[in-house]
Amino acid sequence: MTGILGRSDQQIDDVSFDQLRQLVGLVDYDATKDPFPVRAMDAVVFVVGNATQTAWFYQVAFGMTLVAYAGPETGQRSHKSFVLKSGSARFVITGGVAPDSPLLDHHRRHGDGVVDLALEVGDVDRCIAHARAQGATVLEEPHDVTDQHGTVRTAAIATYGETRHTLVDRSRYTGVYLPGYEPRTSTVVRPEGAPKRLFQAVDHCVGNVELGKMDHWVAWYNRVMGFVNMAEFIGDDIATDYSALMSKVVSNGNHRVKFPLNEPAVAQRKSQIDEYLEFYEGAGVQHIALATNDIISTITAMRAAGVEFLDTPDSYYDDPELRARIGQVRVPIEVLKEHRVLVDRDEDGYLLQVFTKPIGDRPTVFYELIERHGSLGFGKGNFKALFEAIEREQARRGNL
Repeated sequence: MTGILGRSDQQIDDVSFDQLRQLVGLVDYDATKDPFPVRAMDAVVFVVGNATQTAWFYQVAFGMTLVAYAGPETGQRSHKSFVLKSGSARFVITGGVAPDSPLLDHHRRHGDGVVDLALEVGDVDRCIAHARAQGATVLEEPHDVTDQHGTVRTAAIATYGETRHTLVDRSRYTGVYLPGYEPRTSTVVRPEGAPKRLFQAVDHCVGNVELGKMDHWVAWYNRVMGFVNMAEFIGDDIATDYSALMSKVVSNGNHRVKFPLNEPAVAQRKSQIDEYLEFYEGAGVQHIALATNDIISTITAMRAAGVEFLDTPDSYYDDPELRARIGQVRVPIEVLKEHRVLVDRDEDGYLLQVFTKPIGDRPTVFYELIERHGSLGFGKGNFKALFEAIEREQARRGNL
């Protein structure tokens, strides 16, 4: 392992580097040749209509742990922010408090959604200099933020829609999150015997962009951030009888940070991407894939907490071609069928995955749970079954 990847015994919030390699499908690469070396996802930052209730939901339904807070009680008068952790995954749930807060204007346009895919980097200034030279829009110049726990250096660039990438170097900081945040302990009481956590890492974050813009943003990530192309899904790979889309995947060098980018394609009816763009009022983050090492236990706990998942018809599991294609996997087909988990195999191994229904009022943001066993893919063999399940929900909403 070379460059910024670190030692193989590196610990990241109780998740070892070897565990991360298995969980999210890491590969070796030489970071010293990377013009924009990204270490990890730092945080997924949401703007929501009610941060207090949303933070409670993620603690109860997603098993996340509250670790930090900023708000009126800490001197932050305009908004509330709750910082939640699950393994190496960090969510920041933010909502406007002051009536004139621009966060409330953002929420009025988009509803609950992701405003920032923050990235941990080792050299903020180097990354910003490269991004600027490649034509990126710099939203915040590199600057230091300091408190009694040390200094964080940060900056930000714009990406698709109103989404941003905040760049964070916290190598000189020992606080719980960022200056201005105070440690906070959850008041949620876990059921006896509940697992320590339901997922360990963010596997990938999917962006939906307008028709004709996918290649533009793929090229942007290649040029501005040095990301590499991982996969491409077009045509029959990613179409049903009624709707279609196109997708390409970009990632940083070691595949720790992966961004699939989708755009709609012409079809008989409105695709899931069209529906998202309409109700989110533009491009944005469609879904977040969460890596787990026990997808059955995770689904069971989340369903018990009220999370709803997309259904998959019995015919998917009863198809003899499926059994012949996937071979032997950790979980018997009968158990996958009981829990409606999808399975796919590629040349590197296999994966198990399942998708929630949209978790808010608008049919926009949803989640994927993924358990990887060698596979570096995204479940290409499941696309048709997944999209047909999404179309059934679109039809129920009157949006197909």
